[in-house]
Amino acid sequence: MKSGLRRAFRNVGPVPMGGGGGMMLLPGQAAGQNTDLTLIRAYKSNGTVQSNVSLLASATAAQDWQLFRAQPKDGRVRYTTSERGSDQRTEVVQHAALNVLLNPSMLNVGGIKIPFWDRMGLFEISQIYMEQTGKAYWVVDRGPMESSIPLGLWPVRPDRMTPVPDRDKVLAGWVYTAPDGRERVPLLPTDVIWNRYPDPEDIYGGCGPIQSVLTDIEAARYASEWNRNYFVNSAEPGGVIQADHAMDDEEFNQFINRWRDTHRGVARAHRIALLEAGMTWVPNPHSLKDMDFATLRGTMRDIIREALGMHKVMTGVVEDVNRANAQTGEEIFSSWKIDPRLKRWKNVLNSQFLPLFGTAGTGVEFDYVYPTVANREQDNAELTTKTAAVAVLVGAGFDPDDACQVVGLPPMKIAEKATQQPALPPGWVPAAPAGGDGAAAPAGPAGPGRGANAEDVLQARAGWDSPAWQALMRERAAFNRMAGVR
Repeated sequence: MKSGLRRAFRNVGPVPMGGGGGMMLLPGQAAGQNTDLTLIRAYKSNGTVQSNVSLLASATAAQDWQLFRAQPKDGRVRYTTSERGSDQRTEVVQHAALNVLLNPSMLNVGGIKIPFWDRMGLFEISQIYMEQTGKAYWVVDRGPMESSIPLGLWPVRPDRMTPVPDRDKVLAGWVYTAPDGRERVPLLPTDVIWNRYPDPEDIYGGCGPIQSVLTDIEAARYASEWNRNYFVNSAEPGGVIQADHAMDDEEFNQFINRWRDTHRGVARAHRIALLEAGMTWVPNPHSLKDMDFATLRGTMRDIIREALGMHKVMTGVVEDVNRANAQTGEEIFSSWKIDPRLKRWKNVLNSQFLPLFGTAGTGVEFDYVYPTVANREQDNAELTTKTAAVAVLVGAGFDPDDACQVVGLPPMKIAEKATQQPALPPGWVPAAPAGGDGAAAPAGPAGPGRGANAEDVLQARAGWDSPAWQALMRERAAFNRMAGVR
């Protein structure tokens, strides 16, 4: 029984989604034990993490998705090493799965349905969870009438999902813990769609790139807080007040309160301190320069970028960037970072989401629009090279369609060159040139008596097999076919 999961009229998700942003832990977990929550919060506490992860998430979510009728495998081979070629599949533009993916989470407001999560928002928040915790979950919404097919998809926080293995250590389902920490909703495997980066120690868990550098992220946070406290504490290096006698509790508390009221805070910096008899100020020998926080924080940024595999140019670091390596950075980002993430989501949609639609989900497959980096110079050079290769192959005697397939171009019709000379009527015989020189054309079906004498006809017949005459006849025949003259 799914407590609170189905209601007759519900304007919420399939599980309790709310929460005031407080620390919501699973039962039995104390603060600091919920690693997933710590990883999620790193997104909001570190600028390098936020900029890199948000770029990966938004770029992954920005790609459009299409549904295709699956193409049977016929053994055809593409001969180029990198050309994707034209897509021969048939696109499906109307399908229940496509409607759910484009509008995964809808709210009913005054009889009007508005999206709470649209397709891009669904993938963006899910990819943020993937980079932070290594896993992302969608809870399937089947509506109040328990529809047999999904009606919506709701992303949930990974720290609130707990896998439940059965006796054979096979996944029996999930338990979702509500934001209040008290309500626990059991979910079947068919109620949850999940994606993950594999965790070598936990087959039901996930390991994201941020988890591998969590210690460095915390060190960067400590360095930032140290700098902040430096200014809070009068922007002066710390030190020790040394007394010549042991102070009782009342004397100690009185001195501490008086010192805080007089010298704590930036607004009270550089005030003259008055110490009573027997007390001396011993300054701290370490200064802000000795800590070298600029180098420390720069090293932390490089470590985080390394964990995510991000090129410097993609996050706005342009000390040593030119057009060549900037273009290379974009291509690496597209092919090595975004494309593998899209392939992972493609597998999730085709292996977990489409089977929920029964027979309607068979024979079709989701695919994404490949994230191509715009490079007009490279496109023009590629087209020129392909067309030159086709010309060489066709000139060598190969079939034009086969030549186009080899170089990755679509089949193209060959247009015959039309002559500008008008079509000639049947039985037409040209007149002999002035002065009697040259040969006349052969007579038509009526014989040599139509505009030419016997001698002219014999002279013309002697030249029927000449290359010039044959070329003229071919041009006339081509023109007649174009003009519709038979």
